[in-house]
Amino acid sequence: MKALSIYAGSRAFEHIQRYGLRPRDVGVIPGAAGGPKGLILGALDRFIFGDWLARSQHEIHLVGASIGAWRMATACLIDPVSAFERLEHDYLHQHYELQPGQRRPTADFVSERFAQSLQDFFGGRIREVLTHPRYRLHIVTSRGRHILRQEHRWRTPVGYLGAFLTNAISRKAMGAWLERVVFSSTTSAWDAAHCADLPFGIEDYRTRQLTLTDANFMAVLQASCSIPFVLRAVSAIGGAPAGAYWDGGITDYHLHLDYARRMGAHQQGVNGDVSNENGDAANLVLYPHFQRAVVPGWLDKGLWWRHGTTAFLDTTVLLVPNPDWVKTLQNGKLPDRSDFVRYGSDLAGRVKVWRSAIAASEQLVDEFQGWLSRSSSVGGGIQRL
Repeated sequence: MKALSIYAGSRAFEHIQRYGLRPRDVGVIPGAAGGPKGLILGALDRFIFGDWLARSQHEIHLVGASIGAWRMATACLIDPVSAFERLEHDYLHQHYELQPGQRRPTADFVSERFAQSLQDFFGGRIREVLTHPRYRLHIVTSRGRHILRQEHRWRTPVGYLGAFLTNAISRKAMGAWLERVVFSSTTSAWDAAHCADLPFGIEDYRTRQLTLTDANFMAVLQASCSIPFVLRAVSAIGGAPAGAYWDGGITDYHLHLDYARRMGAHQQGVNGDVSNENGDAANLVLYPHFQRAVVPGWLDKGLWWRHGTTAFLDTTVLLVPNPDWVKTLQNGKLPDRSDFVRYGSDLAGRVKVWRSAIAASEQLVDEFQGWLSRSSSVGGGIQRL
């Protein structure tokens, strides 16, 4: 494989070496924050949700933050292939025209346009998402506490400075400023009183779980995508405590969550993997991602010592673009937010470059399909995470 690299945590590695990777082995799929970088995963999303996972019938938990939340909600729609194609098109062509004298669009303007985009995309289809027969959706948001409880022109910057300094000392202590709030679809299509159990442990960080409903879906998804100072915080979410809700990537940038505790404990094989000796279905985490490092929170981006693998990822299988392959893309990198500045008002130029990367990403799918056919017999081609 030249474009795709596959890494597996210790227990996932042992499982694949013995049994390969099968659709029935997947119990969780995360979708990370990261803006335009997620475009490189569109082809994988279409194959995984539109073809491969359709060969099984079991329940799967989808966990998303920011653009990852939009991706995971899209997977719950009828005909996910066409839904992902539309998501790709809409994201590719997003453009916020500047008024004369403006250097950047206002947060109010971006929030208003983004809300309309969500309405155009999911309007009339929320029931499809929340009542999917197999997928349980979990959308991650970040709720401000104390000084960050309400958005304010000076309290918000001060609060985020405090969160940054606190996080540098202790990630868990940042919970004094921001808490993780996860909105989950219900375990029954018609019973809003019982949201699906979280597919990860929550001892690592201050966490609250609430129910995702028809009434609050749009607000929750917008909150999960609301980058501070770029969009306005969402302050009114039905069924949720008062407060300012921001991008889920702030607390959980790449969703480095304790999957191993919840998803691997139910089955222990003789060699410590997550299946029994008969090779029964495992509860692995299949994670299409845009880089090998699974960074815990947005404020950890510059804290390299938090970019390593932990036991949380022992049951995780990571699908990522090979860095050497990424260098062959136009501009030698994945699409990212810097391209909005690089291309400015040149929408056609940015779209051309991003289209080129999207077209190249089909190679990721070709190589993943080839690896799947081989993994069932030899279990090779992967590296330990």
